[in-house]
Amino acid sequence: MAKKLESNLKNMFLSLTFISMGMSAALGYVYLLTKDPIVAASKAAETNAIKEVVPAFDNTPEAKEVDGLVFYEATKEGTPVGYAIKTYTEKAFSGRFDLMVGLLPDGSINQIFVLNQKETPGLGTKIKDPKFKDQFLKKNPGNWKMTVKKDGGEVDAISAATISSRAFCDAVQKAYDIYMKNIGNQQSLTLPNDSTIKGE
Repeated sequence: MAKKLESNLKNMFLSLTFISMGMSAALGYVYLLTKDPIVAASKAAETNAIKEVVPAFDNTPEAKEVDGLVFYEATKEGTPVGYAIKTYTEKAFSGRFDLMVGLLPDGSINQIFVLNQKETPGLGTKIKDPKFKDQFLKKNPGNWKMTVKKDGGEVDAISAATISSRAFCDAVQKAYDIYMKNIGNQQSLTLPNDSTIKGE
């Protein structure tokens, strides 16, 4: 009886081991199949977001990393018309979310595009709505206090989603601050060649 039980346990263990190995191999295969399409879809979303947030341009903006954010300089006939900045916040209700913020050369906000977010449906997800986003347009954070009114700022927070609203402000402010620190009145993104993001 004991030997039979031991044999059954051994068989169960071996079966579970082989099943686990098979599942791991299958997951690895699926990952390899979907990795490139996911990367391509993400890249396409960023390319579309650049077009959404800056004025019309005639160059091919290259991704350059500046202080942890990704900058795309848009030019027309060689003159900068705006900067698309991929920024983020870790202060959201459901963790990190990413934005593409379009700044004009003077630092004012041209447009904002939500790249991804996991906020509460019907509440925090309203950061994507024009009613919330449009209040930032044409504002210059240098003279417009980009915090929610509850904190003494000028931003109308989303009802019942103050944390998401604060996080949105944090991400946009980060983009503006790094822009002013590195470009500001220079109005030209001159960085070492090795700052260009590989694979872009």
